[in-house]
Amino acid sequence: MNENRIKVHPILPIPERKEISFYWNGKLLKALEGEVISSALFANGIKIFGHHPKDGSSQGMYCANGQCAKCTVIANGIPVKSCMVEVTLGMHVESVEGLPVLPQVDEEPDTSNIQLLKFDVLIIGGGPSGLSAAIELGTNGIKTLLVDDKNELGGKLVLQTHKFFGSVEDSYAGTRGNDIGKMLAEKVMQNPNIEVWINSTALYVYKDKKVGIIKDGVYKLILPKVVLNAAGAREKFLRFKGNTLSGIYGAGAFQTLVNRDLVRPTNKLFIVGGGNVGLIAGYHALQAGIDVVGLAEAMSRCGGYKVHADKLKRLGVPIYTSHTVLKASGKEEIETVTIAQIDEKFIPLVGTEKTFECDTILIAVGLEPVNEFAEEAKTAGIKVYSVGDAQEIAEASSAMFNGKIAGLKIAKELGADIEEIPQSWYEKAEILKSEPGKINSMIIPTDEDGVMPIIHCIQEIPCNPCITICPTNSILIKDDPILGLPYYEGSCIGCGKCVTICPGLAITLVDFRKDKKFPIVTLPYEVSNHRVKIGEKVRCDDIDGNVLGDFEIIDIVDLKINNKTVLIKIKVPKSFAKKVVSFTIQKEEVTLATDKKPSDSVIADQEMVCLCERVTAGEVRELIKKGIVDINQIKALTRAGMGACGAKSCDNLIKQIFRQEGIPLQEIEPNTRRPLFVEVPLGKFADGK
Repeated sequence: MNENRIKVHPILPIPERKEISFYWNGKLLKALEGEVISSALFANGIKIFGHHPKDGSSQGMYCANGQCAKCTVIANGIPVKSCMVEVTLGMHVESVEGLPVLPQVDEEPDTSNIQLLKFDVLIIGGGPSGLSAAIELGTNGIKTLLVDDKNELGGKLVLQTHKFFGSVEDSYAGTRGNDIGKMLAEKVMQNPNIEVWINSTALYVYKDKKVGIIKDGVYKLILPKVVLNAAGAREKFLRFKGNTLSGIYGAGAFQTLVNRDLVRPTNKLFIVGGGNVGLIAGYHALQAGIDVVGLAEAMSRCGGYKVHADKLKRLGVPIYTSHTVLKASGKEEIETVTIAQIDEKFIPLVGTEKTFECDTILIAVGLEPVNEFAEEAKTAGIKVYSVGDAQEIAEASSAMFNGKIAGLKIAKELGADIEEIPQSWYEKAEILKSEPGKINSMIIPTDEDGVMPIIHCIQEIPCNPCITICPTNSILIKDDPILGLPYYEGSCIGCGKCVTICPGLAITLVDFRKDKKFPIVTLPYEVSNHRVKIGEKVRCDDIDGNVLGDFEIIDIVDLKINNKTVLIKIKVPKSFAKKVVSFTIQKEEVTLATDKKPSDSVIADQEMVCLCERVTAGEVRELIKKGIVDINQIKALTRAGMGACGAKSCDNLIKQIFRQEGIPLQEIEPNTRRPLFVEVPLGKFADGK
């Protein structure tokens, strides 16, 4: 077990937790008290949790968020989602082989025990937007219930070890996401007007304006005046050959295992998707001591922030733009991935294929808002708002600020004495959710005397902590106070605060004061579990990851006040000093393509669309070609969308096939979603127990 646990992390503390025993298919194993079953299994090197009843293919992790059913196991005789249920002492966990036998229930339900509670506002989701809204509601005396299905508040903030973008004033820019989550959660928990239910899942908004919630396994009904949907987003899946193998999962699942549960789920990772989610996950992998073989992005440029992409390239991770994944291969688990270059019509180019050895493929190809609760509330006639990713996919800095606005709007609507929200707030909210903008040329100081910051941030993104922290006000921003490009003009004292606060690790310090021919360059470093030492020569890179040379480390500054950003001081020739941004930590051999022939995967040479019911793209395409444009009819004929996840993955994939066949989405009859958000034993609705 221990070899799969993260024992040293550059950002996260490693807490001491009691070991407990449990059984996996009759074998005695160790888990840590309080961790979920899936993480305990991964820690013990077990990634296959069972086999599908239709084709015998391996089942394992995908979302780690309770929204699919790939990780289902039998725990003490009951089928459960292993990513949502904690291990208990002596628990007997078994793999699902075929169709599980459900336990007999002999008790007669008592329908008088279901509790009905009234609140002014029900917030579904305790992530950045839900917490920010709750703080404003509670501060203004609004009786609020906040529910979240995890065992701690913070949502995806819990998983973020990097420093946030945005502004210091409005979104804690320069502070790490997991620290922001703790700060917001503490404010919520201390407010007497806010009741918090963790380990609680909202199931459905009924037409009688009640909301059904499972709290710690007990069913309750809530009657709110207003529903605020802050349920976040779910990850999109991708069609490719072999996409059902164990070891293919989303970025959220990966970050949950690595940054929440401190479990190393992989040794060699390949990433598909170059948005911020994929780029950040790659950085988190390096911090966890995991080799990142490469990243493929279908567009000609990564959709995430350039500073995130640059950071990966400088550390030694190749990024293949205009590439797509063709095939995953292996017997039951991932062994290799094959990618290929694509043309402007996204068609793979023959002869450009590359195959890499890896044991995990991380899918980061976009998010879809979890909007079911908002739609249900509208149908029921309840006043409803959506915020954060549940409203529109954007960065967490935007979600927090928009959550604050939503909380104040609802409080005012419910009678709180609040002034009108300034128009400038709405304008700032638009800025914080801005897409990455234009890439400009670097503004490099010409001086070769004294000390000065070199700012390698050349893309217009909403971020300004460097101008806030500079004690001499020597870093300024052109044009826009958040979106503009920062530049140096003034008198630097060499404090290095701008170097440590920059979320993109895009500021260095060049000091000519001791030696004008060989100035000292100060670099930010946050992967300190990849050890470096004074006197060692490291391979330094420029902004694009091009090698400049091997230069000597002369000092390492690791201070608490720098918020776990280590400062590495390197002596560099004057001609390179203003170009050096970082140094490579990953060996080139990790990223080389292999000549090894991919082994056949268990699944036939078809792209799977519905993982739950094992429906292929070919089956769906055949029906579309026959003229069927109703997704419900496709569901009835193939069972695509009738599985445990409730079409959360396959709905988007089926729509992609319609687009490929040239049928506009407005001509398609959409899927009618099942009433409940997740699977629930029927007995819960009878007596609440």
